Amino acid sequence: MLIDGYDTLLLDLDGVVYLGAHAVPGAPAALEEARRHGVRLAYVTNNASRTPAAIAAHLRELGAPATAADVVTSAQAAARLVAERVPPGANVLVVGGSGLRLALRDRGLRPVSTAAESPAAVVQGIAPGLSYGLLSEGALAVRQGALFVASNGDSTMPTQRGELPGNGAMVRVIATATGVEPVYAGKPDPPLHRESMIRTEARRPLVVGDRLDTDIEGATNAGVESLLVLTGVATAADVLTAEPRHRPTYVGEDLRALLQPYPEVRDGACGGWRARWEGGVLHLDGDGSRIDGLRAACDAAWATAGSGRVEEDMVKPVLDRVG
Repeated sequence: MLIDGYDTLLLDLDGVVYLGAHAVPGAPAALEEARRHGVRLAYVTNNASRTPAAIAAHLRELGAPATAADVVTSAQAAARLVAERVPPGANVLVVGGSGLRLALRDRGLRPVSTAAESPAAVVQGIAPGLSYGLLSEGALAVRQGALFVASNGDSTMPTQRGELPGNGAMVRVIATATGVEPVYAGKPDPPLHRESMIRTEARRPLVVGDRLDTDIEGATNAGVESLLVLTGVATAADVLTAEPRHRPTYVGEDLRALLQPYPEVRDGACGGWRARWEGGVLHLDGDGSRIDGLRAACDAAWATAGSGRVEEDMVKPVLDRVG
């Protein structure tokens, strides 16, 4: 099975385990089976709005095995980052939800809501109902010299309704108003991976995600292997045209790929498929599972692109077959 040889799965949540209030089909059962095989599950999320306990409760409702200790959030990574840079017990203005406030308290810091309280730092994370007033307080504090930290820079977040604005979009309000760019704690930047490794004590982790620009790039930055699942943001076109830092070690339809042997992919061939270039365009010959066709095509596309990337027009015949 793919999970053989890994001691810990560092799993993204949105678009991997669930979409909003509902589980991705097959995800809870796959995670339960992985746990039974002795692999530790760590849910690593850029979403800083909820506490680990609330996230774990939601996962259990969906049938996935989880405790609060299994959840690592960008709020926790942001809180550690802030605690390392400001005095103990300092005021920190929270432009976000309860997940950030709890993480800061756990680090001995004091969450506040106004610039008048002279915060040493401003921490921003996505939260339902994030108000203009709170964004304004954050901007005032940053203008006064407060350290500006963002839980993550995701421009969007996947939901059952489609992709909605993420924290990266909301961060632009304060950054544009002040001219100050935040320090990012979440994927793909190092602090969240560091937090995950500290909390799990993983020796050979596998990062599992649905986004190339956060999950897979984060794994690349950390020098660890990764699995991209196609249940969230990334599409077949995205992975075929990915630049090196966005290329996963493995590609799977969903989390059930963890429990299956990963086929050999070599020289543009996988399963019953072979990818070939003709006139500067990539084609697929053969037949078999859609995902094996995509794996074969990725191998050929990435080999040709080298340190660059191929254009989508160059892989359109592949997308017509497996996209």
